[in-house]
Amino acid sequence: MDRNSTFAQLHYIIQIAMGWNNSHLYEFSIERKRIGIPNEELDDFDLGGGKLLDAGTEKIENIINSKKIKFGYEYDFGDGWSHLIEVEKFLPKDDKISYPICLDGKLNCPPEDCGGVHGFYDLLEILGDEENPDREDALEWIGGNYNPDQFDMKMVNADLKSLDQFMKDDQEEEEEL
Repeated sequence: MDRNSTFAQLHYIIQIAMGWNNSHLYEFSIERKRIGIPNEELDDFDLGGGKLLDAGTEKIENIINSKKIKFGYEYDFGDGWSHLIEVEKFLPKDDKISYPICLDGKLNCPPEDCGGVHGFYDLLEILGDEENPDREDALEWIGGNYNPDQFDMKMVNADLKSLDQFMKDDQEEEEEL
């Protein structure tokens, strides 16, 4: 990913890295600018951050001008996954590397729609207690086994190689709705 990328592309990269499937609205907040998916129903709902800029057209280079900056990213307003993104520096592009690329990671992402931070910790408690009557339902809902300590960087990078297809599939789904 480079500075010429849009915030929508950054959103999709985050979705892939987190193991999520882009089922909810999102918003970046950078120095009193709001960037997300324009929505007529939500346009009047302003939390003091100004008009929502379109993530599909807003380029990173137009907003992030300094090398070191921190900004917010919120995904799934119901579950409230708030992230703090810190840009440390922009590196020169290496033609031998396929971008985007994950360089490091730690722990497994919370499953989509698990109820935010509190719901995630409740889920972990249920999964960790073999006597819990809700454990079988939770395992079925989560799709079987879940290891919160697992992070598979190879899988994330393999998925990132499919970024263009992930974005195309998502846009086709939106058009069908």
